[in-house]
Amino acid sequence: MTQSPGTPQPGSAPEPSQQLSRLARLTPDNSRRLIRPSRWLPDALRRLPQPVRWLVGRLALAVLVIWAAATLTFVGLQAIPGDPARAIAGGVAATSSPQVLAQIRSEYGLDSPVHVQYARFLGRLAHGDLGTSYQQHRPVRALIAEQLWPTVELAVGGLVLGLAVSVAVAMFTAQRPRSRAVARTVEFTALSMPTYWVGFVLLALFSFHWQVFPVVGATGLRGLVLPWLTLAVAVAGVLSQVTRDGLEQALEQPFAVTVRARGATELRVRAGHALRHAAAPVLTLSGWMLGNLLGGVVVVETVFARKGLGQLLVTAVRGRDYPVVTGTVVLTAAAFAVISIVLDQLYRLVDPRIREVAR
Repeated sequence: MTQSPGTPQPGSAPEPSQQLSRLARLTPDNSRRLIRPSRWLPDALRRLPQPVRWLVGRLALAVLVIWAAATLTFVGLQAIPGDPARAIAGGVAATSSPQVLAQIRSEYGLDSPVHVQYARFLGRLAHGDLGTSYQQHRPVRALIAEQLWPTVELAVGGLVLGLAVSVAVAMFTAQRPRSRAVARTVEFTALSMPTYWVGFVLLALFSFHWQVFPVVGATGLRGLVLPWLTLAVAVAGVLSQVTRDGLEQALEQPFAVTVRARGATELRVRAGHALRHAAAPVLTLSGWMLGNLLGGVVVVETVFARKGLGQLLVTAVRGRDYPVVTGTVVLTAAAFAVISIVLDQLYRLVDPRIREVAR
């Protein structure tokens, strides 16, 4: 039996035009059937509006991420050789009698089996109890609360400054070969320089030589300028490349030709239209970098003698202060989860097509 030319042969993949025609023949009922909630969802959840269901799902995923981070931290700390009771008694080099060490293990539950310790750990974590510091004998929540804001203002300020610089550089150099070559050289140079070295150079120039900014440990806006610049160098080196590539791809799209044909200036085409199309990957990378900065600005805090979560974590690791280490890791995981939820909302603001797909 002969087959028509448009009929696919058995075992062969359908043509792209045939796939598109099949999608076009989907009736409204069929399209709704493709996106309806899964049958395993509870009835109460399926009756919720779609944005509420989305938020519930993301919060559940955030809880899973925090649990995984806390579990991996617990397992890693358990695998470290040594006796936590000695750290509580005053450090690894502390000389304490076996009776005192046994009393400490009993008081902190360190003499219980590992699975019992893990269950207690999860129970405390579920109630927001991060434990008590072995070294400072204070609640971990209080210690983190004291050090959180200095780290937040340092990380957010450095990211915002680096993002502003990267957008400006990308706007000026996109589709301009000579400017692009110079910018790429500067960007790779910025990425190759260690963060601590950039901080030392800025201190030598602007604090010791020209005496424009305070040396170390200063508070207020003047004390934040050099740390922000130190972080912004690396941030701009990465984000400017991503932003420029997104702009160049957007400027080659038909909408850019249409906007220019309507008489719009080049600046309006780039800032008002192309930049929005290039924003999604920049937002993704910015969120990832913010999470890393919140948990990893210890080098900048050390160079400029600033307090923060980085210093707290380093001190805790050196002193085997397990509750502080765990609390910092859990906080970082929670920050990543919150940033992910916020980024999803920002995607919908900068790209209306995402809102349409999500409905």
